[in-house]
Amino acid sequence: MNGDPKLERIAKGNALALCATGTWTASFAPVLERMVADAEKLAGGPQSIFIDVSEVAKLDTFGAWLIERLRRSLTQGPVEAQIAGLSANYSSLVDEVRRVRATPVIESSTITITGMLEQIGRAVAGLTGTMTGLIDMLGAVLAAGFRVLIHPRSFRLTSTVHHLEQVCWRAVPIIVLITFLIGCIIAQQGIFHFRRFGADIFVVDMLGVLVLREIGVLLVAIMVAGRSGSAYTAELGSMKMREEIDALRTMGFDPIEVLVLPRMLALVLALPILAFLGAMAALYGGGLVAWLYGGVDPEAFLLRLRDAISIDHFIVGIVKAPVMAAVIGIVACVEGLAVQGSAESLGQHTTASVVKGIFFVIVMDGVFAIFFASIGM
Repeated sequence: MNGDPKLERIAKGNALALCATGTWTASFAPVLERMVADAEKLAGGPQSIFIDVSEVAKLDTFGAWLIERLRRSLTQGPVEAQIAGLSANYSSLVDEVRRVRATPVIESSTITITGMLEQIGRAVAGLTGTMTGLIDMLGAVLAAGFRVLIHPRSFRLTSTVHHLEQVCWRAVPIIVLITFLIGCIIAQQGIFHFRRFGADIFVVDMLGVLVLREIGVLLVAIMVAGRSGSAYTAELGSMKMREEIDALRTMGFDPIEVLVLPRMLALVLALPILAFLGAMAALYGGGLVAWLYGGVDPEAFLLRLRDAISIDHFIVGIVKAPVMAAVIGIVACVEGLAVQGSAESLGQHTTASVVKGIFFVIVMDGVFAIFFASIGM
């Protein structure tokens, strides 16, 4: 009774009986797996099949699942395998295992016009839901901002300063380094191609306009979306998984005012500063390459740069920064608060936050380009 597990095959007239004996627990997993796999090969016969478990001395969840798996494997069409001799001690365990659904077979679907139209419709519906969520979050942030203006003592200055340090101060080294290298690359490529026409000096015009109007703020915004946007989503998502946001609501605090508003304000303040530092680093890198690679003296570079750009170029770039920061923050917070109770959901929403943040930043840059072109800036 208490020996090693066994599964014996016994013929009873037109029926087939499989007698299970011994200990069916996880301790004998390799032996049990092998015996059940061999018994599963008996499926397909016309005879009735009984699985006798009256001689089983011990049974745990692992053993119960193997018996249920064997029953499902031996059930073919109208012939259903039966479990017999189950003691009252283990009947509830087997019944509970039996409620577990079998893994559905994933059928390969052919691509049809209807299926493609359905996917397009679902994508459009998902985009509509995303826009609705962003607008809802924007309204909630504005409402929280008005409440803070009415009651200034409720403003969380410490939290805002903390996030400003994380988003701005700690991001300065990587922002300056990347923009410096981008400025070097733009200047080198410009000199390499302009030199064919004897127009090396015009690389200064290209560098100044590109960096101040477009490349500087756009590149910084993309890096902030990848760095800070993902961090916001991960932080809020982790708090949502641990039910800390529900605890805030239970204590009477507004999560938007406590968690989202300080992050949004820190991001809106940080991005113009980072965009300015990035633009200066890119101009410095471009000037250095123009001097060492193109033979343009620093004094001539600065004189040409002063003639090529105006304050309008700088204003165009800086005005974009707070708007892009708000878009990044809203997207990150929406995705963070949408996280469900699993690590997989957290990873999916963090990825979606970065992708959507970069997408909306580029869209906003195009909108600004059209707007400033229409007003002559």
